[in-house]
Amino acid sequence: MNFNSKNPFLNSKRFSSNAEPRTEVHQAQIIDYNQEMTVSGTINKTAILFLILCGAAMITWWMAFNGMNPMLPTIGGAIVGFILVLVSSFKPQLSPYLAPGYALFEGLFIGGISAIFELKFPGIVINAVGATLVTFLVCLGLYKFRIVKVTEQFKSVVVAATLAIATYYLISWIVSMFASSYVPVHYGNSMMSIGISVFVIIIAALNLFLDFDLIEKGARERMPKFMEWYGAMGLMITLVWLYIEFLRLLSKLSSKD
Repeated sequence: MNFNSKNPFLNSKRFSSNAEPRTEVHQAQIIDYNQEMTVSGTINKTAILFLILCGAAMITWWMAFNGMNPMLPTIGGAIVGFILVLVSSFKPQLSPYLAPGYALFEGLFIGGISAIFELKFPGIVINAVGATLVTFLVCLGLYKFRIVKVTEQFKSVVVAATLAIATYYLISWIVSMFASSYVPVHYGNSMMSIGISVFVIIIAALNLFLDFDLIEKGARERMPKFMEWYGAMGLMITLVWLYIEFLRLLSKLSSKD
């Protein structure tokens, strides 16, 4: 059984459907390397998206610390970013245009939400950024040196856990809309809530391995160049998820002091 990454972008079906058909040897077709997806190209695209996201985040961050209300661009950024995610998941060939847009609007959201946490818990943002960066580098190193191998069993466990988390969050959100007295278990700073946050962070980090594996697979299968933007966008989604979860965990720990 073939299990895919929970990331809506980095999944085997999506990558396979966009792979270039293999050419028979007797056709002697010349393949232009510059038109194929590469790992280095995806890394470069990821760096570009990261810079755009940081630049946009500075806008809502500056607004929050200069007496302006950042809620409109923060909420608007989250909504537009989500829409761009959906569009790109169905139209990956538009990723060269949608990915920068996603980074821009998601940056507005990240900047606003980060400012809210920072105002309540000074110093939390730099710690969350550091934790996210360290986690990314550790996972990248473990994957590069094949200390952690992405097997089918590994994929099945990560995907099952990710689906469980998504289902739990969705059900909690729906129930809270209709039952004002309902308080989800992952709210507050109880040991149970902190434990859930730690678990979610671990699963988010494990999703990075699936992302690395599928990007490498895309390059190996010689997919079209636009898939570099698609892969970079998917990796950014995982990193944003990981960063937000670190913010939530650190806020719970800080509120216990």
